[in-house]
Amino acid sequence: MSVQLGVSGLNLIPQSTAYGMLIGLGVGFCGVILAAVKIQKAYLSEDSGKSEMFMVANRSVGTGLTASAVFSSWMWINETVFSAAFCYKFGIAVPFWWATGLCFQIALMAALGVLAKIRVPYAHTSLEIIRMRYGWIGHIVFIILNITNNVFGCASMILTGSQLIYGISGMHFVAATILIPLGVVLYTAVGGLKATFLTDYLHTLVALILIIYFTLKTLTHDAVGGLGGLYDKVIETASENYIERNYHGSLLTMKSEDAIIWGLILKFGNLALVVMDTAFWQKSFATEVNATVPGYNLAAVAIFGIPWGLGTVIGLTARALHNTPIWPTYPEEFTLAQVNAGLVMPYTIKALIGEKGIDAFLVLVFMSLTSTVSSSMIAVSSILSFDVYKTYINPKASDKRLVSVSHLTVVFHAIFITGISIALNYGGADMTWIGYFRPILSCPGIIPLALTLCWSGQTRLAAITSPILGFLTGLGIWLGTAHAIYGEINMQTTEGSLPALYGAVASFFSPALYSVLISQYKPYKFDWRRFLLIEILEDAQLEQSTKTEEKDGNDSSTSDDKNPNSSVLKPEKILDPEQNGSLSGEEKTSTAVNAKKSVLAGEVNLDDVEHPFDEETLKLLRKWYRIAWALFVGIVLVTFIIWPMPLYRDYIFGKTFFKSWTTVAIIWQFFAFFAVVIYPLYDGRYEIATGAKGVWHASRRYFGSRK
Repeated sequence: MSVQLGVSGLNLIPQSTAYGMLIGLGVGFCGVILAAVKIQKAYLSEDSGKSEMFMVANRSVGTGLTASAVFSSWMWINETVFSAAFCYKFGIAVPFWWATGLCFQIALMAALGVLAKIRVPYAHTSLEIIRMRYGWIGHIVFIILNITNNVFGCASMILTGSQLIYGISGMHFVAATILIPLGVVLYTAVGGLKATFLTDYLHTLVALILIIYFTLKTLTHDAVGGLGGLYDKVIETASENYIERNYHGSLLTMKSEDAIIWGLILKFGNLALVVMDTAFWQKSFATEVNATVPGYNLAAVAIFGIPWGLGTVIGLTARALHNTPIWPTYPEEFTLAQVNAGLVMPYTIKALIGEKGIDAFLVLVFMSLTSTVSSSMIAVSSILSFDVYKTYINPKASDKRLVSVSHLTVVFHAIFITGISIALNYGGADMTWIGYFRPILSCPGIIPLALTLCWSGQTRLAAITSPILGFLTGLGIWLGTAHAIYGEINMQTTEGSLPALYGAVASFFSPALYSVLISQYKPYKFDWRRFLLIEILEDAQLEQSTKTEEKDGNDSSTSDDKNPNSSVLKPEKILDPEQNGSLSGEEKTSTAVNAKKSVLAGEVNLDDVEHPFDEETLKLLRKWYRIAWALFVGIVLVTFIIWPMPLYRDYIFGKTFFKSWTTVAIIWQFFAFFAVVIYPLYDGRYEIATGAKGVWHASRRYFGSRK
């Protein structure tokens, strides 16, 4: 149930328009972000030429921008285009199950992110944590899992977008595949993570305006007649829109076997896409102490309304209109291949809004794609620069050298992912099969990665072997179930929804069992203080490398001095990240020096290790940690059980219930707009004012000097 490649639809817009918009939008966004990066450096003391700024934005991003960035990174093109396509195929249950499959992962990352701040406050990537605890073998295993997950996810989005652009304009697939990441490379390579936060905000602003516009414009069109008119048309055409395995074949029921099975597969796949993607970890590392939990959970709640509202309205409208004269393919049949290619939404927009609507749709596609690609670029760049280059190639790399390598790896990833996407297309890739295989490949690492932060008893052997055994278990159950149900194993039988679901369940849960059992062999309790050595190692190596460079060493402390909530705080020695302690100023200085000397000498006394947070900050973080888990449990209970399960019965939505259901979904879209577009402006009002004043004074000086 994924995008079908190579499907040519009607040319809804000229190729020249598609080329112009892709190139123009890419160049335009690049210019805006590069200007913003210059303003940050000049007036906010945020220099993306420093690795700490490039990788984790000086750990100073506030709640509003965090929510916007996480929302944008998770608002993939699937949430818009394919929620409508699958609503067309299976009915009103799909957009809701899609929404429930988006929010709980982000809530989980809030809990893991704040725990990482407590235990590994100076991490740059999740893989640094793995290396510190399990050594190079575990590090390599999780690098492979992370990069594979990232490549599959990013390539599938580029393939989806390229197919859509090809389907509505006739633009060559290769051209679309190259142009999509082109502009993203420039601002990501120069601006780093903070640039992606800013572009994520702009993407979110434009995308949400268009999503709300498409939803309301569709409903208010005369051919639809509002919510009541849409309901009447769906009921009138029920005989020609019969859905197998839905209650009474209705589009207007939550009792849909295909929808619920697909929703479960989506949950496992999306969980892997979030937890095994170091980009979501980096965003949590980049946030202020007070911003991680509220920022991530705000995004988790806001994202719920996107597939639910848009998918419901567009999908049902397409069902009601696809056999009428205003439909673009009429009197020809609207084929299943065209549905699977994602053409439900653009055809509906063309029928009701016209060519200008298709132009706006192309902008929405661009926004969804580039936010995904930019997040992927920073994630892979961080892995290749920190976890590969600095770890295994040049451990003494200076800060300047590390940023240069990061720039190069951004470009490398763009070229690589473009090549992979083109190869998959020309190789006749079956994206449905890839979509089902990806959870089986990526899910085995989720629980061992989470236990790395949550359980001191997980041993090195358990962490290394449990993902591998979990993958083999999931693969075996996937193939075995396909053979048991269909009698043979091939591409067609392994695309069945039940074998894929059973395989994903096994891949996710079995590593937990393997980890616990293997950890009983030579049990070992990890000392959480060892995670604090990440920062000491960085400082020690940086001090050593700067001795060989002619470089000013006093330019490292900038925005953190101005931001009292930043994660980079004055050191406070403690014996354990979970406990508090205090030292005099002289003791702090001497223990810091001793710890760095010990690291360089290869000898570490954990009693000399300092935690960067003071007592009050640690208390605050532990409080946020408890809140994060409470919110996660609440979101799971409400969206998995309390809300949907009572509706999974022999029931077809009545007119009043349908209107109320869809109205709430539309209101949720407006909530999302206020949460991730309006609120970030308020949250960052002081930085915006500072930057605006700086630009204003600089402009006055410039124009005054020309008089």
